[in-house]
Amino acid sequence: MIRIIFFIILFVSLAFGTRAEDHYWEKGETFLKFLEKNSLPFSLYWGLDIEDKEMAAEIYAGTKYYILRGDEDDIRQILIPVASGELQLHIYKEKDEDYTVQFTPAAYQESEKELVFKLQLSPYQDIIALTNSTLLAREFVNSFQGNIDFKRLREGTEFVLLYKEKTRLGSHFSNPLIKAAMVDTKSKKEYVFYYEPKGRYYNNDGKEIEGFFLMTPLKYTRISSPFTLKRWHPVLQKYRAHYGIDYAAPIGTQVKAAGDGKVTFVGPQNGYGKTVKIAHEGGYSTLYAHLNGFAKSLKNGKYVKKGELIAYVGNTGVSTGPHLHFGLYKSNQPINPASVIKVAKSALSGKEKTEFNKYTEVMKEKIAEAQAKGVIPEMDGSFVYVIDIADNADS
Repeated sequence: MIRIIFFIILFVSLAFGTRAEDHYWEKGETFLKFLEKNSLPFSLYWGLDIEDKEMAAEIYAGTKYYILRGDEDDIRQILIPVASGELQLHIYKEKDEDYTVQFTPAAYQESEKELVFKLQLSPYQDIIALTNSTLLAREFVNSFQGNIDFKRLREGTEFVLLYKEKTRLGSHFSNPLIKAAMVDTKSKKEYVFYYEPKGRYYNNDGKEIEGFFLMTPLKYTRISSPFTLKRWHPVLQKYRAHYGIDYAAPIGTQVKAAGDGKVTFVGPQNGYGKTVKIAHEGGYSTLYAHLNGFAKSLKNGKYVKKGELIAYVGNTGVSTGPHLHFGLYKSNQPINPASVIKVAKSALSGKEKTEFNKYTEVMKEKIAEAQAKGVIPEMDGSFVYVIDIADNADS
């Protein structure tokens, strides 16, 4: 069902048209099918380079996108958020010219917030009730995973969260980052800190939180392309994103499940070629792409164990050579697999520990201040953002 909505226009140097629509990406829809459905030229896909084709494959079912139409019902602009939300696929047309497609940054505001509350139902349910953010609730539970048994906590236990959140005019945008949190049981205070230099959660003693960790899914020769959400390429003069890690390896190299989970997809997927997707606990999922083939027993719905053979390295889809594209997602948002794969060293020491202790002292003071005053952030809102073609073309 199409719903007519109002867009916020940041610049008005061009007349965009008279009607704006919002839609939801359909299950099983590919970018090529989308172009065909909207009578748009296939060249918009085939003209993309390899990295951009991979990003076009990162549009998930249920993603809300926007179409702006002109006076004669012709398409003037289309904005489709890609998986990270940091970038959006932007199709536009200026007057009688051909359609153009490019990836542009999404507009958002970043703010640091505090949340203080006492346990009533469960931390997960209470956070959702107070903030309307399932993502924040899930991130909080994951950050303490394996460190606290929330089921044993009593009513009245106090929680303090210091977190960073991206919003679009009040609407939650992307995964929040919990910088520090505390659970006060009155008899003991338990802390967790996100230490940015390591990209991981640690407890008060500088020990890594033992939660959900992955294993590297294969024996590889080198990392041919690292993870990046949004980067301006100074030579290409365009935004680049790579939602995973590319491990170069010979064709036929065994690919194993990075963690326990349920297989949700086996088969070809756009530029990714032969692909496997696995859903894991805590809202995580992994993607294995450009495969040569699958393990004989692999099928949709099968539960696999960490380290179980699932496929073989290949060169299928849009690929420049044999490798595994390994993606990790939390609540359908891509995150760096390197931040979750288990490393041998699980405790900070030496200079790192000294710097960590300085950081935690500052965060503890902020937690104490927040606890003293009590803070509940505003509830979620919503909005839509449109780019001005003229402004975009000049940049």
